[in-house]
Amino acid sequence: MTIKLLVLGKTDSTQLSQLIEEYQHRLKHYIKFELEIIPDLKNTKNLSEKQQKEKEGEAILNKLNPADMLILLDENGKQKTSVEFSEYLQKKMNSGLKQLVFVIGGPYGFSDAVYQKSQGKISLSKMTFSHQMVRLFMVEQLYRAFTILRNEPYHHQ
Repeated sequence: MTIKLLVLGKTDSTQLSQLIEEYQHRLKHYIKFELEIIPDLKNTKNLSEKQQKEKEGEAILNKLNPADMLILLDENGKQKTSVEFSEYLQKKMNSGLKQLVFVIGGPYGFSDAVYQKSQGKISLSKMTFSHQMVRLFMVEQLYRAFTILRNEPYHHQ
């Protein structure tokens, strides 16, 4: 199985980028992982919130293959502990799924079309984080999940 993380816009912080790359490197020991950046929209000042979500939604949907399972990182999603998340990933791998795609949306969330295509929503916290920090948290949680599945000492109960 491949896990793909789709994100909108590049990470401005060098420090965050370095940490994301560190966890991406660590993840390669466990699973095929891809982080794909969808370029920021241009001229968003001329777009309404709804128009911006729709344009971002089109860009997200264009990156998907028909057999992909799409999971949104969404504030209204289900919260999981790290152990529950690792079990969730194990079930997806056991199901024979080829590609699991997690998406971090834009500042206004997702379009209706993206919500309709998605097969689940996960929330990392009830708190609000910058989209750039969520990237780091998600990649770290993926790494943590695989260390849990392998009974490695990274995660402590």
